[in-house]
Amino acid sequence: MPRSRLAEPLVMLATVLQWLVLSIVAGAVIGVGCSLFLRVLFATSGHTYAISWWAQAGLLLVGGLANGLLLHYGYRLRRSHFDDSPIVAVNEQHGKMPFRTLWIKPLAALITLGCGGSAGKEGPCSHIGASLAAGIGRVLHLNPELRKRLLACGVSAGFASVFGTPIAGAIYGVEMLAIGRIRHDFLFPGIVAGVTAFEVSKALGVPYPAYHIDFVGDFTELLFLKTVAIGILCGAAAWVFVELLQTVRRAFVALRERYGLWPPLLPVVGAVVLALLILVLPTDYLGLSLPLMDRALDGQPMPALGFLWKALLVAITLGSGFYGGIVTPQFVIGAVLGGAFAPVLGLAPALGAAVGLVAVVASASNAPIAAILMGVELFGADSTLYVAGACVAAYLIIGHRSVYPAQQIAFSKSSWIFARADLPVGQEKVRLSYGLLRWWSHRRRQLGRRGGDRHP
Repeated sequence: MPRSRLAEPLVMLATVLQWLVLSIVAGAVIGVGCSLFLRVLFATSGHTYAISWWAQAGLLLVGGLANGLLLHYGYRLRRSHFDDSPIVAVNEQHGKMPFRTLWIKPLAALITLGCGGSAGKEGPCSHIGASLAAGIGRVLHLNPELRKRLLACGVSAGFASVFGTPIAGAIYGVEMLAIGRIRHDFLFPGIVAGVTAFEVSKALGVPYPAYHIDFVGDFTELLFLKTVAIGILCGAAAWVFVELLQTVRRAFVALRERYGLWPPLLPVVGAVVLALLILVLPTDYLGLSLPLMDRALDGQPMPALGFLWKALLVAITLGSGFYGGIVTPQFVIGAVLGGAFAPVLGLAPALGAAVGLVAVVASASNAPIAAILMGVELFGADSTLYVAGACVAAYLIIGHRSVYPAQQIAFSKSSWIFARADLPVGQEKVRLSYGLLRWWSHRRRQLGRRGGDRHP
């Protein structure tokens, strides 16, 4: 046998062994780091739902100022010019991230969620995972390509540690980098790191909920189409959420520029708006809102506009300058929406909530494969067909928008839409394809001729 035929399998075996070692080490370190963060989070958040309005308003104001000061002055410790966004670090910085500021975002998230700001818990953990993985890559003097893979698997490990879904977390950390493209060479490191981080976190006592949703029964096309309809609604809700988030961010930037506001005061202004809103909205939409999500998954009635109130409070919290995660709110928005509209379609509210929970993630994060696997890991294999249809429908409905402005567009979602490849969604303005515009112009000319024939 020629030597070249043996070389490739030997190199691939060495690659598998290399990533087994690197990913297990990274996953274990990240699992410990995320577990420490989550234990502090569980001890400090979720205690504001029953306090008075005055106490809640005061906490929000203090938390807003603390967030503003921390984020404004903390990053002055950074010695490099690197961005600390994992997506930017992989796509543009060859897997490099600032390490000295690792603690800033986790601390800011603890303040946000502790004071009642409406946000998520996974953002800090993905940040911890990416930063620790980048640090390991630097210590081991890995080349840029290996650093990128290690950083991506660090994000995967962070997500797996938070949600207890190691496979979905691994895919999410890769799929979130670009719309329409998955780097398959990132998958093995991500899965190994995700499973390791999950097992370490579980061993350290991080609790993971178990959901029991009844998907058992004979498959019917009608039931499948109903869950696709839930997915379409979730795609529309994700569209509203992303637009709200971007609009609020632009509004606060305009407010700062027009009145020359000191940047740390912007979250304080956001806190004032939040305090005024909870005079008319339930405080269930503050914080993580996990009790609200759990009620939806238990099949309890949900308000039809509940998803909108949660999206609005999250948009004001994050858009004004508080820091927190963006995926947990997607869970809540989807579960509330699915639970509210499932009875209209003749579905069990709990089933609608379960489908909606993952469909909004598929849409707003542009991660349909990760969302489908998340549904399977959370709700069992019986949910696969129903979750898959809803997730892909939701993913298409939102178009080329994302909760991550740095997420790149690798491929257009439709042949009728043109988008340049490898540009962030925050910079690329998608437009109708030339073929569709030509067809539409031709149809207008035909209709114009017919109208002229009827009215000489």
